[in-house]
Amino acid sequence: MASPFTEVEVDDRVVKVTNPDRVYFPETGATKLDLVEYYLSVGPGIVNALWERPCMLHRFPKGLDGPKVHQKRLPQGAPDWVETVRLHFPRWNRTADELCVTEPAAVVWAVQMSTVEFHPWNSRRGHTEEPDEWRIDLDPGPECPWSTVQRVGGVVHEVLDELGATGYPKTSGGAGLHVYVRIPPDHGFKDVRRAALAFAREVERRAPEDVTTTWWRKDRDPAQLFVDYNQNARDHTIAAAYSVRGVPDGRVSAPLRWEEVAQVEPRDFTMDTMPGRFAELGDLMADIDDHPFDIAPLLEWADRDEAAGAEPPADPE
Repeated sequence: MASPFTEVEVDDRVVKVTNPDRVYFPETGATKLDLVEYYLSVGPGIVNALWERPCMLHRFPKGLDGPKVHQKRLPQGAPDWVETVRLHFPRWNRTADELCVTEPAAVVWAVQMSTVEFHPWNSRRGHTEEPDEWRIDLDPGPECPWSTVQRVGGVVHEVLDELGATGYPKTSGGAGLHVYVRIPPDHGFKDVRRAALAFAREVERRAPEDVTTTWWRKDRDPAQLFVDYNQNARDHTIAAAYSVRGVPDGRVSAPLRWEEVAQVEPRDFTMDTMPGRFAELGDLMADIDDHPFDIAPLLEWADRDEAAGAEPPADPE
């Protein structure tokens, strides 16, 4: 017997969605079709977040109760209009053609292929080896409360303002906070990581009770927040703005205004609440490309720190 399906019109495309009533989120009852409709409701935002970036897909073919698949290569059966970018992975001397979103229909097709989370690179296909997005990942330890994340977010905002950099905060969709800064694609991953670590160390200096830059998890205080500079390493990805996360309540990685960081909690932003928020506020990251920041001052900080004996970034591999 053929699987039930529905056809979804997305601009000038028609995407066939099979098993639309399959429950993906048991806690809320949200189905595969609900996930499609969510992504359509925030279409300009998710497309802007993924635009021309290599994208890893986190797929749940049977919903959250089934296995999770981390997939670099585009799933088989893609229509010819779904775009990709070919990447080389030196460790295995292999290539992979990864999804490269340029339109909302590609997002819907990925959901049809059971994708829940979208994890893009911080570089684009025209310059895959030169990031254009510096990512500040505030990752709380297992005993670190959200109030600490909020407090450290304020410190991050302060340092960015002093640098003249425009940061765009968003909830991680888990327990943390991400801040994105657009940068010109003038440097490789190694330099961007050095810059990110230098920034993290400055945040640590200003909030030593709350923050650690210690790389090895076993050496960290579980009540502290780790500023994960290695999220800027090649092929390291984090959930995109507006991406749903694979957690029971259908939580979303939600862009914020800076003044909201001290007021909100991650559970405020779900598949149910984000469509209305997006309709009211639009894409809070829509103008990120208009505010590039040259990381040269951060590389000077890195030179200073290393000259004083600080270690360069730990190898993320």
